[in-house]
Amino acid sequence: MHSLDAFASGKLAALEAMSLRRRLKPTRRLPGAVVERDGKRLLSFSCNDYLGLSQHPAVIAAAQAAAAEHGAGSGASRLVTGDNPLIEELEARLARLKGTQACVVFGSGYLANTGVIPTFAGKQDVVFVDELAHACIWAGAQLSGAKVVSFPHNDSDALAELLAEHRSSFRHAIVATDGVFSMDGDVAPLDWLSAVCEANDAWLLVDDAHGVGVLGDGRGTAALFPEAVIPLQMGTLSKALGSYGGYLCGSQSVVDFLKTRARTVVYTTGLPPASAAAAIAALDLIEADPAFAAQPLRKARLFTKAAGLPLAESPIVPVVIGEADAALAASAALEAEGFLVVAIRPPTVPAGTARLRLAFSADHPDDEVLRLAALVRPYVEAPSRTNGA
Repeated sequence: MHSLDAFASGKLAALEAMSLRRRLKPTRRLPGAVVERDGKRLLSFSCNDYLGLSQHPAVIAAAQAAAAEHGAGSGASRLVTGDNPLIEELEARLARLKGTQACVVFGSGYLANTGVIPTFAGKQDVVFVDELAHACIWAGAQLSGAKVVSFPHNDSDALAELLAEHRSSFRHAIVATDGVFSMDGDVAPLDWLSAVCEANDAWLLVDDAHGVGVLGDGRGTAALFPEAVIPLQMGTLSKALGSYGGYLCGSQSVVDFLKTRARTVVYTTGLPPASAAAAIAALDLIEADPAFAAQPLRKARLFTKAAGLPLAESPIVPVVIGEADAALAASAALEAEGFLVVAIRPPTVPAGTARLRLAFSADHPDDEVLRLAALVRPYVEAPSRTNGA
C-alpha cells in the first residue's frame, strides 16, 4: 500500500470507530420538500431551500431561458470575459434588497468569506470571530494572516473586553459573525455588536446566508436591527433564493475594491448565467409576497411549540442529542417514519453536542410538522440528553 493510502485508510478507520465518518448519499430532490434516496421518498427537513424556490416553475424557467440565451457557463473570470450582464442586474437587485450602495457576486458563499476577509485584513490587523461562526468565516480569517481572536457566542460584553485588550495593537479590526447561526438557529444581537464595533473602530461582517429571504420581510437579519451599522453584509444565493452563489453588499468603494482585489473574484470563473437568472427570479417572488417569506419561521415556531422547545428564532431548529451514534440512531428512527432529518456530528458542532438539525420550509405541510414534533418530543425530554447551549 502506498503511504498516502495507508494514511487515509488509518484516518478513515479512526473516524468510523467514533461514528464520525461521512458518506455521500445520492439524493433526488422533488417539489414539496420531498427527496428520494435509495428508491424511498421522504419529507426532508434537512434542506436549506427554505422557500422551495429551487423547485419553483418561475425560477426554473428563468434558469432555462438564461442557459439557452447565454450558454451553460461564463467561460472566464469576471475581469476577463465572464461578467455576464445578468450578474450586474443581480448585484443591483441584491443591493436594493439589503439597502446598500453596491454589491459584488461571488461563485459561492464560501468563496465570498474566504475572499472578503483577506482583502480587508492582513498581518497588521486583527479579526474577532464568534466561536460558533461558520467554517468559511474561520477559513477567511485564517487565510488573511491577521491575528484571529475568538469571542464567546453572541456575547457583546466579552467582545468589548477583547477589543479593549487587543484593538490598539493593530491597524484595522474586523468582527465577523453569522446573522443566523447555521447549526443553532439563533440570531446574532447585531444592535449590540454594531455598537461595540462603532465604539472601537471595528468593521462588522455579518454572514446572512440563513437569514436573507426568510427574516425581516425577506431582507434578512439586518432588517431586524435597523439601527445597526453593518458595512460588510455577506450572504448566499443557495439557501432561500434556491440558486447558487454568494455576495457581499456594502458601500460603492468597498465593492469596487473587492472587484479588483478579492482573489476569489479575480481568479475564479464568473457565476453561470442560469444561476444569476434563477436568483433574480427568486428575488421577484420574495419581494412580491413578504408573507410567503415568513412561512418557514412560522412553521419552525409551530414545531418548537409542539415539541416543547424554546421558540424558534429562525427556520433552523436544533435538537441536541449528545453523542454521534445516538444522533445517527435518532435520524434513522425518523427516516423509518418517512422523515429525512440528518444527524450533524463533530467537528461541525462541538464534541458532545451531536444533533438533529431541522430546517423548515414553506413547503412543509402543517400536519406533518406536528407529526414530526410528536416523534421528536421524546428526544427533547430525555434526561440523558446533552445540553449543547
